[in-house]
Amino acid sequence: MRLISAAAPAWRAVDDATRRVIERFERIPPGAVDLVLTAVITVASVGPTVLAGHPWWVVLLAVVASAPVLWRRRAPVATFLVVGPALTLLACVHAMPALPYGTVICAYTIAAYSPPVRRRFAFLAGAFGILLSLVIPNESLDSYGYAAMSFLTAWALGTGVRARRAQIEMLQERARRLEEERVAALDRERLCIARDMHDIVTHSLGAMIVQAEAGPLFTRADPDRADATFASIADTGRVAVQQLRRSLGTLRDAAAEPRHQPGIEAIADLVDRTRRGGLAATLNEDGPRRAVSDEVAVTAYRVVQEALTNTGKHARATSVRVSLRWSDQTLTVRVSDDGCGPATPPGAHAADCAGYGLLGMRERVTASGGRLRHGPSAHGFDVAAELPLGQRS
Repeated sequence: MRLISAAAPAWRAVDDATRRVIERFERIPPGAVDLVLTAVITVASVGPTVLAGHPWWVVLLAVVASAPVLWRRRAPVATFLVVGPALTLLACVHAMPALPYGTVICAYTIAAYSPPVRRRFAFLAGAFGILLSLVIPNESLDSYGYAAMSFLTAWALGTGVRARRAQIEMLQERARRLEEERVAALDRERLCIARDMHDIVTHSLGAMIVQAEAGPLFTRADPDRADATFASIADTGRVAVQQLRRSLGTLRDAAAEPRHQPGIEAIADLVDRTRRGGLAATLNEDGPRRAVSDEVAVTAYRVVQEALTNTGKHARATSVRVSLRWSDQTLTVRVSDDGCGPATPPGAHAADCAGYGLLGMRERVTASGGRLRHGPSAHGFDVAAELPLGQRS
């Protein structure tokens, strides 16, 4: 174990050096690599035949067994089918070079770059060609092992390159998907913050404006009610500031804790502030309260908040009722007032006249997997959201 531990740094150094060599080699243009490689193996194949005094057709066979390697990337299988038989004929006339360079290069190229069907065909054809090259000239058993080892080594190297390239492509694809998911998450968070900003600002400022306009009317006639109205304005402002700080905290500091969002338990405070603002607001809850996901809890709160804001700003109502109805699968949030709803010009839709409130409400409810309904009722205007309970996070 000590020897292995001592040798580990050396192996890592060798691996790093090999990786750097491969990376530098990959930076060279492929055409230049093929040109140099073809020139080297052509000289190595043709030179011995010329020096040995073989006939011209043997020299030509040596050229055919090496020169086509220049096109190995464009047509690897076709190059292999030209180079392989030429080397087999050279082996039959005992003019084989020291190493079957052309076959080795083609085997590496096919294993590294060709599709599976072509790889299987080339492997079988190469094995058959090597066998013929050894059987016909009646080579020794050592030659069989030498030829098989050279062919299999080249094939293994090509397979390793293909696996490494596939891994790099997989990592690049994974990085691309992660980047897309990150951008999508940022877009969702940006949209969520925009919705929160709209809900907080419109509800708080709308309530404060309504209360501020009504406050002076009670200053002389009902001082206690006037004091309660101004206290409600202050409370509404403080709550708005706190929620804005929480929502904007993540924009200021990416490492900040996830922003806290109000949920079901905060609906009662909304109704209470509305009641103190001058509307006769009530909250009814039907059925035992159940666990809901954070998204559904926030959506329910924002629906009530936006509906109460619209009631105070547009409906000219005197009373509003908020009801929560629980079932095994859904939570139905309903806000009903005795007003006339948003002011709607002839030919227009109510949702178009209420700004982004109803639109944002519908987007929230739909994103939570629920449905939103709104419109005039027998006693005024209703907003109802049916939300799935979801899973508690």
